[in-house]
Amino acid sequence: MRRGALTIFGGLAAAIAVAGCGSGSPQNAKAPSGRFPVSVTASFPAAQRLAEHTHMVIRVTNTGHKAIPNLAVTICNVTCTYPAPPGEGTSVAAFATCVGPPGRTCLQAAQSEGVANISRPVWVIEQNPGACTGASGYSCENGGAGADAADDANTWQRGSPLKPGGTAVFNWKVAAVNPGSYTVAWEVSGDLYGNAKTVTSDGSIPRGTLPVTISRAPAQTYVNDAGQIVKQQQP
Repeated sequence: MRRGALTIFGGLAAAIAVAGCGSGSPQNAKAPSGRFPVSVTASFPAAQRLAEHTHMVIRVTNTGHKAIPNLAVTICNVTCTYPAPPGEGTSVAAFATCVGPPGRTCLQAAQSEGVANISRPVWVIEQNPGACTGASGYSCENGGAGADAADDANTWQRGSPLKPGGTAVFNWKVAAVNPGSYTVAWEVSGDLYGNAKTVTSDGSIPRGTLPVTISRAPAQTYVNDAGQIVKQQQP
């Protein structure tokens, strides 16, 4: 009986292993691969104030002759290069910084301060890229990540091929909540598998950084005679 039980168990384990690994090819086996030329513009106000509502916008145009499978943008802290130093890259949440003072890893700072989350938000994301639809469960009205959210860390995807000459716009509506000087980094890829590599005109990876300084003085707004909310210009 013992031997029979072991045999049955072994057969079940083998079946589970096969099912878990998948008897077919990997998901990315038939995914398009290659180099896909793009041009990218990224904007984010360099000078901001606490509680100010702003937009970070990344526009990507397909300048090649093939459709880009699934355009994706990753937002990083300081740098998107890999491997990134502790507390940088995607080790913290998008639009956030590492807990604790410079010179210490996020984990050390989190342990010493007794916090579970190593990310400290610099901006609150009020609306993510993509459709804001409640039916899909991604409703940005309830603080969701938006329809373009990807499973990869700090990444948003277009979700469909981008035809030659087409432009995709990724727009984050955010509000500053922590004063100081920060660097928001970004990187564009052609899919979530790493098979489709987007490149700029010089053949490099499309990535960049946007330095931002947030002042402690809150943003001032008023309503004009036309009922419009106007941001007051401050020195």
